[in-house]
Amino acid sequence: MHRFLVLLLTLASCAHMHAPVTLPPEISAVLPQSCKQVLYVTAADSHTTAAEVRILERTSSNTWQSVSAPILARIGRNGLAWGHGEFALSAPAGFRTKREGDGCAPVGIFRIPQAFGSDPKPSAIKLPYIHCTPHHWGIDDVRSKHYNQIVDDRIVPCDWTGPETMIPGGSLYKLGAEIAHNPRRTPGLGSCIFLHIWLTPDTPTAGCTAMSESDLLHILTWLDPSAEPCLVQWVSGAQ
Repeated sequence: MHRFLVLLLTLASCAHMHAPVTLPPEISAVLPQSCKQVLYVTAADSHTTAAEVRILERTSSNTWQSVSAPILARIGRNGLAWGHGEFALSAPAGFRTKREGDGCAPVGIFRIPQAFGSDPKPSAIKLPYIHCTPHHWGIDDVRSKHYNQIVDDRIVPCDWTGPETMIPGGSLYKLGAEIAHNPRRTPGLGSCIFLHIWLTPDTPTAGCTAMSESDLLHILTWLDPSAEPCLVQWVSGAQ
């Protein structure tokens, strides 16, 4: 009986792989044709802290195909808010807007420009990589000219207070990737949005998207800068 259940679970998982996925039309309308990889993160509503991640690749017929079983993730402790990207999307009526310190993960389309981690760069990661040390900080001080950047205090003169260490306790930033939310670095619109390892499967984040170390490593080794990967973070059924 146990083997039968395992087989059923395996078949259910495989059914999600190599399956076609239809992105919301407003996403498809503005997603660059040069983007060949999408991390598609969906949540049931704008207040949940749980989400599902699907790994999508663009096919030769210009459709999207899932190439992995769905991945469980945790998002902001206060759910989701409309984010600030570089693509022309409009927030639905009444949808709250992302702000610094609001505890919300951003909704929208965002590029994934680089990876980082306290570990040396794994050889399979193709993205540019910042090997973080105790000298690296995520700047969330709205008065700093380095707002919404990872900086090295051995190189950049300090003009900030209360930065976020890139070597936090535990393994949260053992590996991660930067999400290009608020790419113009407008003060107050939100900073330091990352993919990273979750604290526990039930622990939400301050606004990032977190998952298990094994799932994150799988994603980071899949991401290819030549495919101009993007994170699409969305609320199921959003119009």
